[in-house]
Amino acid sequence: MTPEQTRCVMTQIVMPMHTNGVAGVMFGGIMMQWIDVCAGVAAMRLAAGAVVTASIDRLDFLSPVKVGEIVVLAAQVNDAGRTSMEVGCRVETEDMRTGTRRYVTKAYLTFVAVDDHGRPRILPELDLVTEEDRRRSADAHRRRTERLRAAGRER
Repeated sequence: MTPEQTRCVMTQIVMPMHTNGVAGVMFGGIMMQWIDVCAGVAAMRLAAGAVVTASIDRLDFLSPVKVGEIVVLAAQVNDAGRTSMEVGCRVETEDMRTGTRRYVTKAYLTFVAVDDHGRPRILPELDLVTEEDRRRSADAHRRRTERLRAAGRER
Protein backbone atom coordinates (compact mmCIF):
# COMPACT_ATOMS: atom_id res chain seq x y z
CA MET A 1 0.00 0.00 0.00
CA THR A 2 1.26 3.50 -0.85
CA PRO A 3 1.02 6.55 1.42
CA GLU A 4 -1.56 8.02 -0.98
CA GLN A 5 -3.73 4.93 -0.53
CA THR A 6 -3.81 5.55 3.24
CA ARG A 7 -4.92 9.17 2.81
CA CYS A 8 -7.97 10.31 4.77
CA VAL A 9 -9.65 13.69 4.27
CA MET A 10 -12.23 14.72 6.84
CA THR A 11 -14.36 17.88 6.82
CA GLN A 12 -16.09 19.31 9.88
CA ILE A 13 -18.17 22.39 10.65
CA VAL A 14 -17.34 24.13 13.93
CA MET A 15 -20.59 24.22 15.90
CA PRO A 16 -21.28 26.20 19.09
CA MET A 17 -20.78 23.03 21.19
CA HIS A 18 -17.16 22.85 19.88
CA THR A 19 -16.26 26.30 21.25
CA ASN A 20 -15.52 28.04 24.53
CA GLY A 21 -18.86 29.84 24.30
CA VAL A 22 -18.34 33.57 24.83
CA ALA A 23 -15.62 34.19 22.20
CA GLY A 24 -16.82 31.43 19.87
CA VAL A 25 -13.30 30.01 19.54
CA MET A 26 -12.89 26.27 19.05
CA PHE A 27 -11.57 24.18 21.95
CA GLY A 28 -8.09 22.78 21.23
CA GLY A 29 -9.13 19.43 22.67
CA ILE A 30 -11.90 19.04 20.08
CA MET A 31 -9.35 19.77 17.32
CA MET A 32 -7.03 17.15 18.85
CA GLN A 33 -9.87 14.62 18.81
CA TRP A 34 -10.59 15.32 15.12
CA ILE A 35 -6.89 14.98 14.31
CA ASP A 36 -6.70 11.66 16.16
CA VAL A 37 -9.75 10.30 14.30
CA CYS A 38 -8.55 11.41 10.85
CA ALA A 39 -5.02 10.10 11.40
CA GLY A 40 -6.42 6.92 12.95
CA VAL A 41 -8.36 6.14 9.78
CA ALA A 42 -5.17 6.53 7.70
CA ALA A 43 -3.34 4.22 10.13
CA MET A 44 -6.13 1.64 10.03
CA ARG A 45 -5.96 1.58 6.24
CA LEU A 46 -2.31 0.52 6.31
CA ALA A 47 -2.81 -1.84 9.25
CA ALA A 48 -5.96 -3.34 7.73
CA GLY A 49 -7.35 -3.41 11.23
CA ALA A 50 -7.18 -1.95 14.70
CA VAL A 51 -4.59 0.57 15.84
CA VAL A 52 -3.96 2.50 19.04
CA THR A 53 -2.54 5.99 19.39
CA ALA A 54 0.91 5.84 21.00
CA SER A 55 1.82 9.53 20.82
CA ILE A 56 1.02 12.90 19.32
CA ASP A 57 3.88 15.30 18.71
CA ARG A 58 3.75 18.95 19.62
CA LEU A 59 0.62 20.75 18.46
CA ASP A 60 0.73 24.51 17.86
CA PHE A 61 -2.41 26.40 16.89
CA LEU A 62 -1.35 29.14 14.48
CA SER A 63 -4.68 30.96 14.40
CA PRO A 64 -8.02 30.61 16.17
CA VAL A 65 -10.82 28.63 14.55
CA LYS A 66 -14.27 30.11 15.12
CA VAL A 67 -17.82 28.86 15.20
CA GLY A 68 -19.25 28.40 11.71
CA GLU A 69 -15.88 27.80 10.03
CA ILE A 70 -15.22 24.72 7.92
CA VAL A 71 -12.24 22.62 9.05
CA VAL A 72 -10.50 20.30 6.58
CA LEU A 73 -8.16 17.64 7.97
CA ALA A 74 -5.92 15.55 5.71
CA ALA A 75 -3.83 12.64 7.01
CA GLN A 76 -1.64 9.92 5.54
CA VAL A 77 0.94 7.43 6.72
CA ASN A 78 4.47 8.84 6.32
CA ASP A 79 6.47 5.83 7.44
CA ALA A 80 5.92 2.37 8.89
CA GLY A 81 8.13 0.17 11.01
CA ARG A 82 7.56 -3.33 12.27
CA THR A 83 4.46 -2.60 14.41
CA SER A 84 4.26 1.20 14.55
CA MET A 85 3.81 3.98 12.03
CA GLU A 86 3.91 7.75 11.81
CA VAL A 87 0.89 9.56 10.38
CA GLY A 88 0.98 13.24 9.46
CA CYS A 89 -2.18 15.33 9.67
CA ARG A 90 -2.56 18.84 8.24
CA VAL A 91 -5.45 21.08 9.31
CA GLU A 92 -6.84 24.04 7.38
CA THR A 93 -10.00 26.12 7.43
CA GLU A 94 -11.90 26.67 4.21
CA ASP A 95 -13.92 29.76 3.30
CA MET A 96 -16.90 28.32 1.43
CA ARG A 97 -17.61 31.62 -0.36
CA THR A 98 -14.14 32.07 -1.86
CA GLY A 99 -12.65 28.58 -1.61
CA THR A 100 -9.55 29.98 0.08
CA ARG A 101 -7.87 27.96 2.78
CA ARG A 102 -6.00 29.02 5.91
CA TYR A 103 -3.39 26.74 7.49
CA VAL A 104 -4.19 26.15 11.17
CA THR A 105 -1.91 23.37 12.46
CA LYS A 106 -0.28 20.04 11.75
CA ALA A 107 0.52 17.05 13.87
CA TYR A 108 2.54 13.86 13.68
CA LEU A 109 1.00 10.88 15.43
CA THR A 110 2.42 7.45 16.17
CA PHE A 111 0.07 4.49 15.97
CA VAL A 112 0.65 0.83 16.81
CA ALA A 113 -1.21 -1.95 14.99
CA VAL A 114 -2.82 -4.32 17.50
CA ASP A 115 -4.40 -7.74 17.37
CA ASP A 116 -7.70 -8.83 18.94
CA HIS A 117 -5.98 -9.04 22.34
CA GLY A 118 -4.46 -5.56 22.14
CA ARG A 119 -0.94 -6.84 21.47
CA PRO A 120 1.26 -5.24 18.79
CA ARG A 121 1.14 -6.99 15.43
CA ILE A 122 3.28 -6.79 12.30
CA LEU A 123 2.43 -4.13 9.73
CA PRO A 124 2.57 -4.60 5.98
CA GLU A 125 5.32 -2.69 4.22
CA LEU A 126 4.59 0.87 3.07
CA ASP A 127 5.39 1.21 -0.64
CA LEU A 128 7.24 4.50 -1.17
CA VAL A 129 6.71 5.27 -4.87
CA THR A 130 7.36 9.00 -5.25
CA GLU A 131 10.19 11.32 -4.24
CA GLU A 132 7.72 13.04 -1.93
CA ASP A 133 6.95 9.65 -0.27
CA ARG A 134 10.67 9.05 0.26
CA ARG A 135 11.22 12.56 1.64
CA ARG A 136 8.33 12.18 4.10
CA SER A 137 9.64 8.79 5.19
CA ALA A 138 13.16 10.17 5.76
CA ASP A 139 11.72 13.08 7.77
CA ALA A 140 9.65 10.60 9.80
CA HIS A 141 12.79 8.56 10.58
CA ARG A 142 14.47 11.70 11.95
CA ARG A 143 11.45 12.54 14.08
CA ARG A 144 11.33 8.95 15.40
CA THR A 145 14.97 9.17 16.44
CA GLU A 146 14.19 12.41 18.31
CA ARG A 147 11.11 10.88 19.97
CA LEU A 148 13.12 7.89 21.17
CA ARG A 149 15.92 10.14 22.42
CA ALA A 150 13.45 12.36 24.31
CA ALA A 151 11.85 9.27 25.88
CA GLY A 152 15.26 7.91 26.90
CA ARG A 153 14.87 4.90 24.60
CA GLU A 154 17.54 5.53 21.99
CA ARG A 155 18.39 2.65 19.74
